[in-house]
Amino acid sequence: MYLSELEEIVAICVCVLIVIAFAVSTYKEIQNTIAEEREKLEEKKQNEEKIKILTDYINSKNELYKALLKLRKKETDQESSEV
Repeated sequence: MYLSELEEIVAICVCVLIVIAFAVSTYKEIQNTIAEEREKLEEKKQNEEKIKILTDYINSKNELYKALLKLRKKETDQESSEV
């Protein structure tokens, strides 16, 4: 069974619309994926910065603790030498 000329035109239009809709949905998906990857990258950078700050904080606390221990050791050495 053959299609009439009008039916062929309608069928071609429907096919073209389907292809265009597929292209648009693919484009939107690609944009969403790129946006998600950018968010992940930004979050990763923020987390790395937080880790760096925490590491610096822990190192400075460690230095203060060592200085405190050194001071206490001096005090106990002085007390024991006085006795």
